Amino acid sequence: MDVFSHIKSVIGIILSLSIAHLLKGAAKQIQHPDRNKPYWVHSLWSFYLFLLLLHFWWWEFNLHDIKHWLFAEYFFIIIYIVIYYSVCALLYPEDLKDYKDYEDYFYSRRKWIFGILGVSYLMDLVDTWIKGAAYLHHYSIEYPIRNISHFLLCLVAMRVSNRTFHAVLVIVFILYECSYILRLF
Repeated sequence: MDVFSHIKSVIGIILSLSIAHLLKGAAKQIQHPDRNKPYWVHSLWSFYLFLLLLHFWWWEFNLHDIKHWLFAEYFFIIIYIVIYYSVCALLYPEDLKDYKDYEDYFYSRRKWIFGILGVSYLMDLVDTWIKGAAYLHHYSIEYPIRNISHFLLCLVAMRVSNRTFHAVLVIVFILYECSYILRLF
């Protein structure tokens, strides 16, 4: 097995666990809607994370261009996907006994959710840099602006508990991500 296949396997395992966590959480809401009342903004953030995970998997295909791997790069890529898993795990806790519903949970944990999500945008910049200067320059100025603006908006989301702000933010993130994916690929 070559190095890339090994790295791809490890990424695939953690990515699969992330998607499984989102799907399991969504299924629990459908199976028991009266037990823990779903919250549409929370559900949209879950959908957004699902989109990000699919985009991540597609984006990481370009890791095959790296011919010489160092442990530091391998470690970074694994931590990067663990960041995504962490956000997925935070979106759907094992139980909500200490909370009224998903809305109450979401706003009480928003600092963690958006803090970790914000870090993912910075890590994405490093991930793209690892793939090489030619790969980085392939993307327009929109790419760093996207990541930095998303990071800054996550910092704002950590501090703001306004329901309207979070509703608009998730809709904007989803629409932008769909547009970005369609324009890139």
